[in-house]
Amino acid sequence: MYKSIIRPIFFKFDPEEVHYFTFSLLKNFPFLAKIFLPKPIEDKRLEREVFGLKFKNPVGLAAGFDKDAKMFTELADLGFGFIEIGTLTPKPQDGNPKKRLFRLKEDSAIINRMGFNNGGVDAAVERLKKNKNVLIGGNIGKNKITPNEEAVNDYIICFKKLFDHVDYFVVNVSSPNTPNLRELQDKEPLTKLLGTLQQLNLTKKNPKPILLKIAPDLSDDQLLDIIDIVKDTKIAGVIATNTTLSRENLVSENKNETGGLSGKPLTKRSTEVIRFLSEKSGKAFPIVGVGGIHTAEDALEKLEAGASLVQLYTGFIYEGPALIHEINAKLLKNYSSAPNRLQ
Repeated sequence: MYKSIIRPIFFKFDPEEVHYFTFSLLKNFPFLAKIFLPKPIEDKRLEREVFGLKFKNPVGLAAGFDKDAKMFTELADLGFGFIEIGTLTPKPQDGNPKKRLFRLKEDSAIINRMGFNNGGVDAAVERLKKNKNVLIGGNIGKNKITPNEEAVNDYIICFKKLFDHVDYFVVNVSSPNTPNLRELQDKEPLTKLLGTLQQLNLTKKNPKPILLKIAPDLSDDQLLDIIDIVKDTKIAGVIATNTTLSRENLVSENKNETGGLSGKPLTKRSTEVIRFLSEKSGKAFPIVGVGGIHTAEDALEKLEAGASLVQLYTGFIYEGPALIHEINAKLLKNYSSAPNRLQ
């Protein structure tokens, strides 16, 4: 029903307006999901223990969808095993001027140049205080007006304020929509940033896993640097990958819009990055696979390439909430035929 009726209607309207309209529907009419969507699968065989946390299933929602932690309960009720909120910054910011979100229907993709629009970390913390049992990741970044040489302070502020309210952290230095942010992926500033956060983390009685979210546009040498940095700073793992600046082989009208590209055009590259990190590191740390997951098979490819968990974003928008069910059903089917295949 979603792909045949609901999506064609939604896709006639501005994507950012539809996003907030969907939020309103889920918030005010939660029973609609129970009527029109398959019942979420709950099965012990889907559980995963990764970086010390127990996930009820390996399919999560990527950051960017619920930036301000307004819908994590309703979204988890759709069947996600975990929800990543953010990217959050210390101070509220409007992000980039609209229009800043574009569908590329012929490519099953999206280009966004949102620019870390969010209401600030303090507002999100107040909502997270009401969380009962949803496993939450906190994706953190810097404000646009903060120069890179002072960026570490923004990450520290978000880390401290979110610490008691999230289960793991994600350091976002890979968004292409904040000027010069990706320069923080260079080895020296990234090692300093992650090392500082990890030192702060280890002063806590119960440290939280810290993950690094990386761009798909990194070279092999840069990916080798990432492996070294993860080992040196002893953070928990990597999320691979963020959106891409590549526009290779696109056919849609909006293909030349600036911003980060997500969706099917990213499927192959994100899996390549996962496999590279897994193989070259000797599976030294967990990887969360995200980028171009539109089918259950896409998710399995990432898991078999070395990911421990996967996240949806654009595939969730194009394929609908049933995709969560399809992935978990496929995992259970594979588990029944080969119990050790994806464990």
